[in-house]
Amino acid sequence: MPHPTDRAPEHGREDADGGIWFTVAQAAAFIGGSRQTIYSWERRGHLTHPKHDELGRRIYSQQQIAAAARTARQNTARTARRIAA
Repeated sequence: MPHPTDRAPEHGREDADGGIWFTVAQAAAFIGGSRQTIYSWERRGHLTHPKHDELGRRIYSQQQIAAAARTARQNTARTARRIAA
């Protein structure tokens, strides 16, 4: 994985505090998924309280995206265990 300072703009934008922010499309590319995955996480409440960029697009921090991905993986694992039982 490239160093955060080597990231191209399409991989998110860095704020003054060093945090990286993603639009829905950038977040999807970052996780290797689709925009529909991000929209699904929003509907399910895994991604809440988005900020908005200068164009009015929703943006999420790298920490929010990572936490949503972790939650989705945990939910998938629980469901798989329940089905297997």
